[in-house]
Amino acid sequence: MGKRFRIALLPGDGVGAEVTAEAVKVLRAVEPRLEGVAFEFEEFSVGAGEYLKSGDPLPEATFQRLTEFDAILLGAMGLPQVRRPGGTEMTPQLDLRERLDLYCGVRPVRLYHADHTPLKGYQAGEIDFVMVRESTEGLFFSRRESYAPDAAEARDTMRISRAGAERVFRAAFRMAASRRGLLTLIDKANVLPSMAYFRRIFDEVAAGFPAVRTERVYVDAAALYLVQDPRRFDVLVTENMFGDILSDLAAGLVGGMGMAPSADIGDRYAVFQPAHGSAPDIAGRGIANPTATILSAAMMLDWLRGTAAGGAMIRGAVERFFATSEERTGDLGGRLKTSELGDRIAELVGS
Repeated sequence: MGKRFRIALLPGDGVGAEVTAEAVKVLRAVEPRLEGVAFEFEEFSVGAGEYLKSGDPLPEATFQRLTEFDAILLGAMGLPQVRRPGGTEMTPQLDLRERLDLYCGVRPVRLYHADHTPLKGYQAGEIDFVMVRESTEGLFFSRRESYAPDAAEARDTMRISRAGAERVFRAAFRMAASRRGLLTLIDKANVLPSMAYFRRIFDEVAAGFPAVRTERVYVDAAALYLVQDPRRFDVLVTENMFGDILSDLAAGLVGGMGMAPSADIGDRYAVFQPAHGSAPDIAGRGIANPTATILSAAMMLDWLRGTAAGGAMIRGAVERFFATSEERTGDLGGRLKTSELGDRIAELVGS
């Protein structure tokens, strides 16, 4: 008997709709190559545009519908000019992480062509690591707090809970065990008591994974090492804000945000999206790089039961495209349109 997967599409704002369309195109190309598998897509309006229409970037009725789906594929959300009264942007993607308890933020970083990196001497595949970011607490914990405009100061609180740290560490250890067997903790345990606590829990969890080698690196040193020698890393695990910052740095090593897929995974639900923002300055021009979204769709197939072969097909198609074609989107120095790159990847799927 076949399996039908229901996928909720949240194109969002800016270039979100453009890149999401290409991911769907590639998924449709994979679909007939997965025996007995079918995808059913349904689109929902979430984001800054929805806020301008209804006053709520993530309407409650929409949220409840999203819990009925097998997975969520998200484009990009937020617009710089659309802000809440306190001055922050619309971030329903963070609401989804928190409300669906998507504690494991997974950010794969892989170099697909030597020309994509600003570093000298690196070839395709030589930069290949995964950043795991705790996505439900950390310094983002106090993001809903407000302060008076005339306040003498403002404070944000970093929350590290034992339960939250243990579960993301276990996920990271399992991931490292399935790769090259090295897990690096990124923290600031020399200064912040919350980070010393974070490290202590890491050490406790590490005892249960004796086959995985571990190292501990302060976040400032990690930024240095990522630029000096990214080959030293396999899987990195860190707090929410540190992961937010370092994952952008890591994307810069392999071609930028257009090459940066991501997933936010919980015990029951998962959201897959490119790590980039809505890029309103190029929205509607058909020049955004959809690779990150396409690779995020591959991660979705890795997560859905029985479709991992499709994820491998997509990654293989991306790898073959960048290895054999001189065509590129504008962010990588070429003139290829968003839809044209989607066409190329879809054509290569399964070939």
